[in-house]
Amino acid sequence: MWPLYAAGFTTAFGAHGIAANLGGHAQGEVTSLLVLGGLLALYDGAEVLLKPLFGTLADRIGARPVLLGGLMAFAAASALYVVADSPGRLWAARLGQGAAASAFSPSASALVARLTPAAKHGRAFGSYGFYKSIGYTLGPLLGGVLVWAGGLRLLFTVLAVLGAAVAVWAALAVPVVPPLPKARQTVLDLARHLADPAFLAPTSALAAATAALSVGVGFLPVSGRAAGLGTVATGAAVSVLAACAAVVQPKAGRALDHGRLATGTGIAAGLLLTAAGLGCAMLPGLTGLLLGAALIGAGTGLITPLGFAALVASTPTERLGQTMGAAELGRELGDAGGPLLVAVVASLTTLNHGFAVLGLILALGPALTVLRRRPAGR
Repeated sequence: MWPLYAAGFTTAFGAHGIAANLGGHAQGEVTSLLVLGGLLALYDGAEVLLKPLFGTLADRIGARPVLLGGLMAFAAASALYVVADSPGRLWAARLGQGAAASAFSPSASALVARLTPAAKHGRAFGSYGFYKSIGYTLGPLLGGVLVWAGGLRLLFTVLAVLGAAVAVWAALAVPVVPPLPKARQTVLDLARHLADPAFLAPTSALAAATAALSVGVGFLPVSGRAAGLGTVATGAAVSVLAACAAVVQPKAGRALDHGRLATGTGIAAGLLLTAAGLGCAMLPGLTGLLLGAALIGAGTGLITPLGFAALVASTPTERLGQTMGAAELGRELGDAGGPLLVAVVASLTTLNHGFAVLGLILALGPALTVLRRRPAGR
């Protein structure tokens, strides 16, 4: 399992480590905000388009070859910029990294499910999410140190070595998991699967959690600065959010495996916690900022392993790759849509209104579930 956790760390570290340092340390290649926006969108854009395709390929030929191929492609794409730091190579390297992550990320998730007994899925996905959160947390910090020490090429060098090392580790340690025979699936069958509440509900929750996480990381520092807080305080808020998300995920997974927590109840509680965190972020001062960060982190940390465990429980084993790819697509859409929604609302009103709108959307899911379960006539 450890190489799979390392693969999750790699995609998170690669995404945030470079994204956080492009604007300030790549002046020769990033000549305008438009160019910066394009470079930032390349990685996520490739993932949105390709994750479902690579997930389906993993079901067809096996998740292990797609995992190994994706990791080696990530290393090669990173090395492309190391060879020569031209603007064209930076664009190509960033696109290649996103495409490679689209291959090994859903494959790693599928292998976590295939290599773990059903009774331990919660803990396995909790651990996988923990190391991914560590990658998201360390990416901007460690990436900044590497760029300070040796420029952007040093960061790409580390990513190339990391991708190759994890690929070798996975080749040695991850067993061969042959693809399972499956019935032919039509486009209509796929549409029915994606519209099934057993898929749609946990995927929507995962997308909502990712949206709130992105909003917290991006906009809590803005709210803190508007309240007169310094960079240390705002940085501490983001660290609290990431730490809470990382710590809660394995605990939630273990609680699920031991029968102390059900997926539906846990996901609903996570959505309400996250919504409450967005509400606390509207309070002025450091207390509201830290409380909001802690609740957003805890809520999203609760949702993530339970959402993936629910998807695995409702998916035929032979189609795990396809389901994980589609679920990762939902998360990517949440990652982009959450900050965009808050930014649009904030531009028309205030940032607090943006927090409120997203919080209401998150709280709507549990509320609708309660209403559906009420007996008729009450």
